[in-house]
Amino acid sequence: MTRAPTLLLTVGLPATGKTTTARRLEAERGALRLTKDEWVKALFGEANPPMASDVIEGRLVDVALRALDLGVDVVLDFGLWGRDERTCLRHAAREVGAVALLVHLPLHPAEQRRRVDERQRLAPGTTWPMSDVELASWAAQFEVPTPGELDGTEPLDEPPAGFASWAHWRRHRWPAAVG
Repeated sequence: MTRAPTLLLTVGLPATGKTTTARRLEAERGALRLTKDEWVKALFGEANPPMASDVIEGRLVDVALRALDLGVDVVLDFGLWGRDERTCLRHAAREVGAVALLVHLPLHPAEQRRRVDERQRLAPGTTWPMSDVELASWAAQFEVPTPGELDGTEPLDEPPAGFASWAHWRRHRWPAAVG
């Protein structure tokens, strides 16, 4: 019996160690790692346009689902701050016969600030400047995963109101093109 492919979802705010963890998981599992920030940096340099970022995430989700369908483990590395995003991807993984695991990386704000500053100092081409106001705002938006989300025991939510399916919500959340 072959095992189902696994979708590993890194969940956390900036500088919590998502990409470091994603690289480790990629090596340990022979997985395909899809890191949004690497794509945004390569395509837009210092700019970080929100709509383009959403489209890149959507393209990476599509690649991830295709790889899972082919039996390849995938690590999606882009934060997934919202429960709806995580639920949608857990549902999509299930639809292609894969298992989804959340890897939550919490971090105290003072350590996050230290890491942001260090990364900006040591590798400025890999990141963007982040103010304390931005970090606090993002932390306020972040929906911490529940224990049931993390261990997979919690049933998947229904799609949000106004969406007939998670696939429909996914196309709305992660558009196919800019504009």
